[in-house]
Amino acid sequence: MRQLLQEHRPLTASGAAPSLRAAVVGLGRQATDDHIPGLLASDGAVMAAVCDENPDLLREKRDQYRVTGYTDFREMFAAEQLDLVVVTVPHHAGRAVIEAAAEHGVHVLKEKPFGTSLPEARDLAALCTASGIQLMVTLQRRFNPIYTSFLQLADQIGTPFVVDAQYTLHVEDPGAGWRGRAMSAGGGCIIDMGYHLIDMILWYFGLPDRVLADLSTTARPDVSYDAEDTALIHFGYDSGLYGSLLLSRFIGPKTEHIRLVGSKGIVHLERGRIRRLTNDGEVIESLAREQSWPSAATCQIDHFCRVIAGLRPNTSGPEQNLAHMSFIAACYESARQRAYISPRELS
Repeated sequence: MRQLLQEHRPLTASGAAPSLRAAVVGLGRQATDDHIPGLLASDGAVMAAVCDENPDLLREKRDQYRVTGYTDFREMFAAEQLDLVVVTVPHHAGRAVIEAAAEHGVHVLKEKPFGTSLPEARDLAALCTASGIQLMVTLQRRFNPIYTSFLQLADQIGTPFVVDAQYTLHVEDPGAGWRGRAMSAGGGCIIDMGYHLIDMILWYFGLPDRVLADLSTTARPDVSYDAEDTALIHFGYDSGLYGSLLLSRFIGPKTEHIRLVGSKGIVHLERGRIRRLTNDGEVIESLAREQSWPSAATCQIDHFCRVIAGLRPNTSGPEQNLAHMSFIAACYESARQRAYISPRELS
């Protein structure tokens, strides 16, 4: 492992460098589509370095963005004066990067999930507290006005009693790569893509009192893998609200929605659109937005810079994401026991 090349530090349009120096570890699609464009548009941080173990990919991105490139994140933390790091590595590699960041006092913006298991998440939460760093899990939907308007509309539908949620897409081979192995991914569609919808359920309704989950690893019987391709999760609250959540890495076409039904109407949230309807389906009001995920990523990065500065609360920090990991752990334990499990008892 070696440092590849030192480049000059980029400046903002005004010619003055922002106060927070940032690095990106892991240069896969999530980084190049969301986090790097978000950093480049940020008012609060400047991208000073990138890191990836693939030297060819690293060289390409290093030259494209004119920043310092490293194949070893430990070397990067030792050589660079960084304020924050965006971590977008495979799930099993996240812990080591966070530990190295904490050792150097570097704040962490971590691509979901928080950890690969609830015990690991607890360890990381304790590490962040002990080292004094801020860690925020990337949950871009919280920075998109379509999603933030849900609760306002939900207040107008009387007493809510049922939730129908779905997030599905088609991956030809759900067993391919590290995502097909529970040991490296921590699980399948629940802990990976499902993390976003789980966040929305906890954001809107809180941690359920009970969950019941069934999992599939048989969408491709000709392929060997043990990370679930599909999950059907039932969840309930002692208040009387209950719902179901369908997650799949095999069922196409790509679909994402949450439908909340109340005594006086329905709120139907889709990717890019939210509607309030009567109980018989008549649209009362609708709000749509052209998708701009890099914009949401920029808002998230700028918010994190304010969190670091003490100007905003960290609403997606270790404490909050321990609830996410409790929900996920309850799903896997429920599937194992074939019984309802209380995530509150695990948290």
